[in-house]
Amino acid sequence: MRVFLTLWLIFVGSLAAAQDLSALKSPGVVALMRHALAPGTGDPAGFRLGDCATQRNLDARGRAQAQETGAALRAAGVEFDQVWSSRWCRARDTAKLMGMGAVVEQPPLDSFYAGQGDPDRQTAATLALIEALPEATRVLIVTHQVNITALTGLGAGSGEIIVTRRGPEGLIPVGRYMIAP
Repeated sequence: MRVFLTLWLIFVGSLAAAQDLSALKSPGVVALMRHALAPGTGDPAGFRLGDCATQRNLDARGRAQAQETGAALRAAGVEFDQVWSSRWCRARDTAKLMGMGAVVEQPPLDSFYAGQGDPDRQTAATLALIEALPEATRVLIVTHQVNITALTGLGAGSGEIIVTRRGPEGLIPVGRYMIAP
């Protein structure tokens, strides 16, 4: 088993190297990641923040995807100064399983899918949090599809990272990575 794990990490690391993850190493990078695989759409009836049993959660594939993505980033020498996540269990668990640093939950990163939350207010608050960071700070943000689209105009697959830099009008996409599909 140990030999298999070692070979797997070498393979994942070589995939990351093949993708040239240098954009994620740039000072001031803002990496927006959609949470890893969580079967279904939206959240079930009876959703309660803070109670993972009432939410749509990562499955075994999603947990493995988060771990593999984190391993590949670390193998490529990618580091973040800050790691933020939504308070939804699937986003928080993705961020923690990646092992890229201490995870800080940020309420503006919570999903506003299907009428939950306030898209305009949350997007503005997220941009304000980013702007408050020192210019060279590299931040990984694990959130939801709707949040990423509101911030960049782009969609993202489960576990995909949209790399952005700060601009005068908001975030400017400069790359995207799907390390562990």
